[in-house]
Amino acid sequence: MGEIGDRILKLLRESPQSMTKRDVMRKLNFSDWHAFNRVLDELQNSGRISVSKNHRVHLKEQEEKTKATIVSLSKGFAFARPENNNGGDDIFIHADRLKSAFLGDKVTLCHIQESPKGLSAEVDSILEKSGRFVTGMVSRNGPYAELVPDGAIRYNLEIAKDGALPENGAKVRAEVRRIPHTSRLEARIIKVYGSADSAKICADAIVDRNSIRAVFPDEVQAEALRASQEKITEEELRKRTDLRDLPICTIDGADAKDLDDAISVQKTPNGYRLGVHIADVSHYVREGGAVDKEARERGTSVYFADRVIPMLPETLSNGVCSLNAGEDKLAFSALMELDTEGEFLSYEFHKSVIRSKVRGVYSEVNRLFDGTADDTLRAKYAPVADSLAEARELAGVLKKRAARNGTFDLESSESEFVLDENGVCVDVRPHQSGEAQRMIEQLMITANQAAAKLAEDKQIPFIYRVHEKPDPERVASLAELVGALGLNPRSLRHKGNCETADFADIMGQANGTPAQKVVSHQLLRTMAKARYDAKPLGHFGLALADYCHFTSPIRRYPDTSIHRILSALLDGADREELVKCYGEFAVSAAKSSSEAEIRAMTAERSAEDCYKAEYMTRHVGECYGGVISGVTMRGVFVELENTVEGFVPMESFEGADYQFDGVLTQVDAKTGNRLTIGDSLRIRVVSASVATGRIDFAPEEQHLSI
Repeated sequence: MGEIGDRILKLLRESPQSMTKRDVMRKLNFSDWHAFNRVLDELQNSGRISVSKNHRVHLKEQEEKTKATIVSLSKGFAFARPENNNGGDDIFIHADRLKSAFLGDKVTLCHIQESPKGLSAEVDSILEKSGRFVTGMVSRNGPYAELVPDGAIRYNLEIAKDGALPENGAKVRAEVRRIPHTSRLEARIIKVYGSADSAKICADAIVDRNSIRAVFPDEVQAEALRASQEKITEEELRKRTDLRDLPICTIDGADAKDLDDAISVQKTPNGYRLGVHIADVSHYVREGGAVDKEARERGTSVYFADRVIPMLPETLSNGVCSLNAGEDKLAFSALMELDTEGEFLSYEFHKSVIRSKVRGVYSEVNRLFDGTADDTLRAKYAPVADSLAEARELAGVLKKRAARNGTFDLESSESEFVLDENGVCVDVRPHQSGEAQRMIEQLMITANQAAAKLAEDKQIPFIYRVHEKPDPERVASLAELVGALGLNPRSLRHKGNCETADFADIMGQANGTPAQKVVSHQLLRTMAKARYDAKPLGHFGLALADYCHFTSPIRRYPDTSIHRILSALLDGADREELVKCYGEFAVSAAKSSSEAEIRAMTAERSAEDCYKAEYMTRHVGECYGGVISGVTMRGVFVELENTVEGFVPMESFEGADYQFDGVLTQVDAKTGNRLTIGDSLRIRVVSASVATGRIDFAPEEQHLSI
């Protein structure tokens, strides 16, 4: 912008009225029209001026502006998502008011207006540009080619003719740029992944599309290797609480290599002594070092069907930090005393050294619990048999305490994928959680709660896991839907300030009925998204006032950050010192960790859709029974028993005249037949696109009538 921009702004401030662009040029004696227009564009994008359609230049009036991110882009419009909208509606922006903003750009919005169709606005300025990169599939028609973009770009882009064109159906990455002297965009291919018919190839593209860092820089690998080779010194042991004699064990999936949590439980005269022992990652990941900076950028590990993209290099996550059985390991231990009702009597945190007695596996512990374990398995777990029995008992007590507080269980919609030797998905099935998994979950929740309580008691900077109360309008919509399903929504309507127990009441009514899965899904949709915050705003889903993530520092940066803060507290730092060192850090780390979590979840779900579609390509034409999981004006979504969901367009119901009631039902005006959320519907698989993850169904009876 420089001197020319400053002179333009000075002239506009001194002028009693706006001027045309030519007036500005003449008064300032500018002769380079193109250079002048470039400066005007920069001033517009920074929000300093506006230029009307009749080319008059205005200084921007000061007004309250909203920060937002462009989340979808169509040919004539876009949508932006305001910061901290907590599940609220996105804002419509007409293409004429975008100011060249692109998908992923962080912008400020002005002139926000309410209309019958929702909020609309215009882009005031672009605060931060995203990378102008997209992934998608090449669609060729002779010499002409288009890019069918993935994700939230809703129209095809011309492919630049400045290089060899990839094959039709190739999954590619492209740089998007504006065609000179036009408003059109074109895509320049910069990377070819392979065939878009492969979910594995599509997952490669999803990694890039979501800016997930898949390769560790050499500097990070080198620092991690040095840390992994550190020996536990006698000096370090003297500073730690020695818990090596406790009956400690880890319990994880059979394939897990990063074992970051272990447990020990003992009965006491007053109840239970629970030890939750977490890998002391912050000891090996030095604050401000290369590994720490990389971990903060990543924020979390990312899990696909065929791979894990870890937050930490494997030399740390699978090596020195992993709580392998039979080895001395540095840990951060939460030692809690609980009464017979599962209420806290006391809690302490110690830097410790532990030695896990058994490398436990969920499936094996489940066999111990259900009585199907053989002698070999019982012998393996003998060193921790009493501890496991007490842990099982305590988990039951904690579950009852949670129920008294108003918590409830939502039906899991998670999927498990079976891949063949080539990485092709050959089966999809619901994720099964056994008693051992549920036991560990209860014990980890308790340790997380204790860590948050300690931070709240000491009033120190911290990163809390928060889950705010749902938006009242969403609760009202839920009440309407629940009533239409034949349940009593009294608990949602009797007060404006909804509590967790109110949701538990609805779930209790639905349990055991055909509506159970659908109600569970709708409750989840109604709730706000959990996130990280430097303030203890409570956790609605768990009905807890104080909660955090303390137990997985190998795969989540907030946990590592919390360990660092609590370590300083245990070393004697007072509140004032901690505020000085970690006050701003807690705020920024909470924000960046929340963003990283959303990025990872978006990528994981996109990849799952591709793997589900890959599996269903082998079953096109087959018929299945499913349940209507969603109803829209255009059609209904049907979920199969294996968790695969597909779309049935209304036009596929031949001879019918369905009308949408605006809530959860399509009604045939001719016959009165109803399609309602929760109803069973037999479908035929019509198509499955691996590239987009879209699966289309049709009613089975239409197939039979052909």
